[in-house]
Amino acid sequence: MVEAGGTKFVCAIGDDRGSILVQARFPTTDPASTLAAVRSFFRSRSEEFGPLAAIGVGSFGPVELDKSSPHYGCLGCTPKLGWSNTDIAGVFAHDFHCPIGLDTDVNAAALAERRWGAAQDVANLVYVTIGTGIGGGAIANGAPIHGLLHPEIGHMYPRRHPLDGTFDGVCPFHGDCLEGLASGPAILARTGSLLQGLDPSHAQWDIEADYLGQLCAQLVVTLSPQRIIMGGGVMSQTHLLPPIRRRLRHWLGGYIQRSEILTDSDCYVVAPALGAQAGILGALALAIDAALAA
Repeated sequence: MVEAGGTKFVCAIGDDRGSILVQARFPTTDPASTLAAVRSFFRSRSEEFGPLAAIGVGSFGPVELDKSSPHYGCLGCTPKLGWSNTDIAGVFAHDFHCPIGLDTDVNAAALAERRWGAAQDVANLVYVTIGTGIGGGAIANGAPIHGLLHPEIGHMYPRRHPLDGTFDGVCPFHGDCLEGLASGPAILARTGSLLQGLDPSHAQWDIEADYLGQLCAQLVVTLSPQRIIMGGGVMSQTHLLPPIRRRLRHWLGGYIQRSEILTDSDCYVVAPALGAQAGILGALALAIDAALAA
């Protein structure tokens, strides 16, 4: 399995019971070097554990998921320099001659949380990660949403917070989209610090909670998920969850009267149960499903 992220690649060998047997991490550098390290990991570990039954890949995006497309498995115009048009699935299919399960990293994490984590009791959910970028994976009736491409919720445009009117944003494509305003790099560019390094009274905490509350409100009125799971490095500050829930209610303006939303309980906007393992376990879920479908 491969969790292909903008800062690191996580590789693992797992089994059909959802257990990770061995795991390694590699920094995301240039495509040739990074993918060579991943292929080397699989070659050495397959000698130890036996031939691979399938490989699951949860990748940063955008990535082409339409199997009828000649560009299937290739990255699109990604903000990650040097990685646009990289065939991130084909290299593994060529080297290992086994089924490949491919999806976005956030769709994969959403699958894992539904199968083994915080959303086992619902069929419709969104998993959001807030870190180097902002991404969201959506599950409807138990399956990831694909369409023209896949959800890119980090690039929606929020209303600007009153204390954040002059910051241009950091997204290289859109400037002040959600990712440009509320990702980890946006916080650093605005304040010179990571969120956890700021005093609790710093305005950035209110700004961040407001933007993420807006995101949750938009998800409620567009996708109507039964649960929203929020992970990623910025959300390691779990005390962000209560103010996000309050801003969610503010932005809904009383329009959605559901008990799950109207309280500060941890039943609707929640932290991942699988923590930092959600991504690689999602890749394992993709591999299991690819093997079963072969």
